[in-house]
Amino acid sequence: MSVTTRWWWLRHAPVINHGGRIYGRLDVDCDTSDPTPFQALATAVPAAPVWLATPLRRTSQTLAALLAARGTGTEVASLEPALMEQHFGAWQGLTHAEVNQQRGGEAHRFWISPATERPEGGESFADVVARVAPTVTRLSALYAGRDVVAVAHGGVIRAALAQALDLNPEIALRFSVFNLSLTRIDHIAPADGSPAVWRVESVNVSR
Repeated sequence: MSVTTRWWWLRHAPVINHGGRIYGRLDVDCDTSDPTPFQALATAVPAAPVWLATPLRRTSQTLAALLAARGTGTEVASLEPALMEQHFGAWQGLTHAEVNQQRGGEAHRFWISPATERPEGGESFADVVARVAPTVTRLSALYAGRDVVAVAHGGVIRAALAQALDLNPEIALRFSVFNLSLTRIDHIAPADGSPAVWRVESVNVSR
């Protein structure tokens, strides 16, 4: 009999006070002041999942608001550094206009074809896919047969979709992943030991 591990990917709440700047790995806060979406999410996610977040506090803040909406607060999330947002290197803290100005007004290729473009000291989206895929595979084995609610980042959720659908990273960037949206992906491990297969149940569902 196959074993299905159900991934419930939740993108964190909207960030605040970033001034329109590229934040990436910067540890900015998010807005959890409106309880309405969290009340809806509280009924959408399973009752007793494995909780995952990242070391960036916007994911922990989002998870705390979700647990408060459920009327619980004792659950402990595992923090997974490999599920952090894309590192934008030297561009972090700059506006898009400032990045262009540094290049003499020339639009950087990153904004046109971002999957393989790597900012100085940072990552390309293809790099994100390369680190997220083995992490999801490892955690799917660790939590085999469980529900996993992972509060993560837009780029990471697109990377998980790239893995599940065997997509070129460039194509995976076409997915919209809104703040506080759920994306459901199942990891199915056949009983005969053959390679696991993936099933995408839903993408970018807002409550």
